Amino acid sequence: MNLEKIFFETEDKAELVGLLHTNNNSKKVVISIHGMTSNCLRRRDDIVAKTMLENGIDYFTFNNRGHDVISYFTTFKTGTYTKEKAGTAYENIEDSYYDIKAAIDEMIRHNYEEIYLQGHSLGCTKIVYTYNKLKNNNEKEYLNKIKSVILLSLIDIPRVQKVYLGERFDEVLEYALEKKEQGKADELMPLDSFIHPMSVRTYLKYFNNEFNPIDFARYWDEEYEYPELNNIQIPLFMRWGDTFEMIEQKASKLVEIVKNKVNNKKLDIGYIPGANHGYAEHEQELADEIVEFLQGK
Repeated sequence: MNLEKIFFETEDKAELVGLLHTNNNSKKVVISIHGMTSNCLRRRDDIVAKTMLENGIDYFTFNNRGHDVISYFTTFKTGTYTKEKAGTAYENIEDSYYDIKAAIDEMIRHNYEEIYLQGHSLGCTKIVYTYNKLKNNNEKEYLNKIKSVILLSLIDIPRVQKVYLGERFDEVLEYALEKKEQGKADELMPLDSFIHPMSVRTYLKYFNNEFNPIDFARYWDEEYEYPELNNIQIPLFMRWGDTFEMIEQKASKLVEIVKNKVNNKKLDIGYIPGANHGYAEHEQELADEIVEFLQGK
C-alpha cells in the first residue's frame, strides 16, 4: 500500500489536504467526507481503506473546512494568502460544495474514472447537499464521475438539537439571534448550547430555520417525502449503528422509515447491531459491507 499526502485548492481558493491510499493503479476511488470535530486521521478510515485496497479500490480521505473543533485554512481570495477560521465551531456548511468538488477534481487529475462519495455523520449531510446542488446546477462533468453514494449515520441535526435542549431550544436560539444583532456572530455559544463548541454564526446556520437547505433527514416527519435523497438515483448505501447512535428511533424502525420513502432501485440500507455512531469495534464489518455493495452495484 502507498500513502500520498495531497494539497489541493478549491475554486473559492481554500487550501485543503488529504491522504490518498493507493494500490495497483486502480481507476476506482472512494472519497471520504468526515463529520463534526473529525479529520482525515481516523482508525475507521485506515480499516476501510485497507479493505478497499484489497478489493481493487483506492481511498482518499481529506480535511474539509470543518475538520477538528477550531481550525484555520489558508485562502488566496484577496490576492494575498490569509488565514480564516474554520473547524466545527466556525465552518459554513454550504462551503462543503466547494470542498467536495475540489476533492473530485483532484481525483480526476489522478486519473480515476469511477468515484464513490462516502460520508459519515455531518459528512453525509454535506454529500447530500452537494449532490443536489450539482444536479440543480446541471454539473454533469461531476455527476457523471460519481458512481455511488455511501451514507454512514446520516442524522437529523436540527431535530437532535431540539431533543438535546428540550424546552431550552427557543431560549438558546433567541440568545444566538441577540448576539448576531449585537454584531457578535463570531463569538462562541455557551458551552451547554450544543454538544461541541460552536460560534453564533454557525449555530444559526444549523438551527435558525427549520426548513434550511440541510434539513432533509426529517425522520420524525411522516409527511416528508425526502426529495433530496430521492434525487440520488445512482447506487445508494445507508447504514447506522444501533447503540449510542444519534437517532430518536430504534435503528430497525429508522431503516423501515427511510426504505419506504426513498425510491432507489439500488438502495442498500440497514444497520450494524452493536455499532455506535462511530462504528467503534465494528469497522471491519462496516468495511466488508461497503465493499460488497460496491462490487455488486
